[in-house]
Amino acid sequence: MSEDVSGVNTVINIVASETFPAGLTITNLADDSDPLDFAAVEIADSSVGANGDLIVWAKANKIPMVVSVIAGSIDDQNLEILFNANRVAYGKVVAGDVISATVIYPDGSMKSPFGGRCISYMPGKSIASGSFRFKTKVYTFVFSDYVGI
Repeated sequence: MSEDVSGVNTVINIVASETFPAGLTITNLADDSDPLDFAAVEIADSSVGANGDLIVWAKANKIPMVVSVIAGSIDDQNLEILFNANRVAYGKVVAGDVISATVIYPDGSMKSPFGGRCISYMPGKSIASGSFRFKTKVYTFVFSDYVGI
């Protein structure tokens, strides 16, 4: 028996409460960087008492999601609009979007993080040395929780 672990045809829908309330569909995923990454989340911490007793406690933590898209694509343009709307600058009104997302994988499974915010992005097109191609654009979100299988 074999398992198909292909991520080809993954679709990410992002809803931003103020800037894109109807949502964005992200499909222009990068080829030279991880197109979608959910980093490990530490849910507990531990220590050892003076006599060697294990001490463990639960720990609240954010759920990071990183999306990498093709530089200059429509998805890149829309995500840059979203992140710039949430960037603080002198005299600028900040959108304060609350973000939710739905990731639909080719096997039919889904993850839907919610209660999120925009954290970091690349505000311009960088150029890679050697290949001289535009670098993949990376957008980082954090979420408070998620649902899905």
